[in-house]
Parts: sequence; C-alpha cells; structure tokens
Amino acid sequence: MPSGWEWIVVLVIAVALFGSRLPKIARNLGQAQQEFKKGQSSAGKDEAPKNDTPSA
Repeated sequence: MPSGWEWIVVLVIAVALFGSRLPKIARNLGQAQQEFKKGQSSAGKDEAPKNDTPSA
C-alpha cells in the first residue's frame, strides 16, 4: 500500500499531466450527476400507484 509521500508524488504528477483538463472533467462529472438524479426522480413519478385490493 502506498504511503503518504507516494500519494503526494502521484497527485503532483496527475496535476502536471491533466491540470488544464481538470476543471472541464469536474464540470462534466457534476452535470452527469445532476442528470442521473433527475432521471431517478422522474422515474419514480412516472410509475403508476399499485393497488393491491381487487375490485369487485
């Protein structure tokens, strides 16, 4: 398992390589999360209520 210093080195390398793309990636992840939550809430509203009692 990597120690604290190794994680810091990996983080610095990742920021150096992807630093200019990180804001765009974070924005896209936020938008995807919002769409997922909208889909979940609308799926719950579209379902018809279940009536277990038989009609006579």
